[in-house]
Amino acid sequence: MINIVTHSRISVIFDSLLRLVCTLLLACLAMAGARAQDALKLEVTGTCEQLGSCVQVIPIIVPVFEKEGSLPNSVSEVVRADLKNSGMFSLIDISPMTLPESTPPDLPAMAARGADAVVPASVIPSSGGRYEVRFRLFDTTKGPLGGMSLQMTPAQYRLVGHKIADFIYEKLTGMPGYFATRIAYVVKSGSRYELHIADSDGMNAQTALRSSESIISPTWSPDGQQIAYVSFEAQKPVVYVHTLATGQRRVLANFKGSNSAPAWAPDGRRLAVVLTKDGLSQIYLINADGSGARRMMTSSGIDTEPAWSPDGQYIYFTSDRSGGPQIYRLNVAGGNVERMTFEGGYNVTPRPSPDGKKLTFMTRQSGGFQIAVLDLSSRQTSILSDSSSDESPSFAPNSNMILYATVSGGKGMLSAVSADGRVKQRLSIQAGDVREPAWGPMLK
Repeated sequence: MINIVTHSRISVIFDSLLRLVCTLLLACLAMAGARAQDALKLEVTGTCEQLGSCVQVIPIIVPVFEKEGSLPNSVSEVVRADLKNSGMFSLIDISPMTLPESTPPDLPAMAARGADAVVPASVIPSSGGRYEVRFRLFDTTKGPLGGMSLQMTPAQYRLVGHKIADFIYEKLTGMPGYFATRIAYVVKSGSRYELHIADSDGMNAQTALRSSESIISPTWSPDGQQIAYVSFEAQKPVVYVHTLATGQRRVLANFKGSNSAPAWAPDGRRLAVVLTKDGLSQIYLINADGSGARRMMTSSGIDTEPAWSPDGQYIYFTSDRSGGPQIYRLNVAGGNVERMTFEGGYNVTPRPSPDGKKLTFMTRQSGGFQIAVLDLSSRQTSILSDSSSDESPSFAPNSNMILYATVSGGKGMLSAVSADGRVKQRLSIQAGDVREPAWGPMLK
């Protein structure tokens, strides 16, 4: 793959694995005292309103839910935080007033407070220590837009809050919500590496794997139940598949040489991987049980970083076959290869959006590395990030947000940007370095 020695001043050398060596950058960033229970802190650094480049954010009232005090933790706080942090909503506070779900709200009065929408909601104790959360969403001009009833245990308050926020987000923006999803990322603490799984807002982090050797390239299975990744614990890069519910894992690819860059096919039955067992880094298909490795192309260059289109028709990848690193796509059935990027001399790490309309990737601009997005219909490219050490882009499952790794103040952290560049977020651990993000799929 592509060996990046530094992100800004040293030239790019092709000889082995881009993402493997990118992770060595992580090893050089000191991280003292990070703990597995540390949560990512989400900070909105730019919104539509602040940037003045989009329609006005939606003012909404999400009151404290009726009888929410019977719960140990607040569901309404999760909903409000999700909507606010999306950059698409402004929250109007009416506390300590509650608006019961069973009583239609006074919509003219809510509109007079400046709200375009309001969410009456109630928490109702049920049997066996469970609760029912009922809510309805109203447009203060048009009236009711729908509602839901969700059963929960007290421990599920965050999931229920995320699902309510997803419902509101979709009804009011026309786009699917992404709050009830998960992200994976790698944290380095001293000489140890940890693979973390967290809610989309960085909260509720759990450690899936600890290792004294590098962990890179996590990628989610289509059903969100497994993660494939590369570990160096065998003193070489080996691809593993990890089942999150049980913690069990299995070796997927451990051939001679390097095994790297796993990418799940949309059907979950195969993965694309990059192997050097026959010479240069090349792309192979392998069954999910590790059998049947089959080379996809014969190239005189280095082919790496595969990523499937959501319909399974194409594999996007990085190659130096034209002399410098550019992005191509392979027609899986026909074998034809098409070059996708032409602007700039360095474009790598392609990741198609789940709706199949866009492609995000890392590009070198003026000596720095930034996140870009390519509209696959118009073939127009836009630069989305504004720092100089950005990498590892990953689309949210609604195709509207892109999570990526960056460096700020000498520390690795995660950032997110909307696909139109109008909303920006930063996720960081106070005492730690965070890299290698991967956004999980919608959970069914």
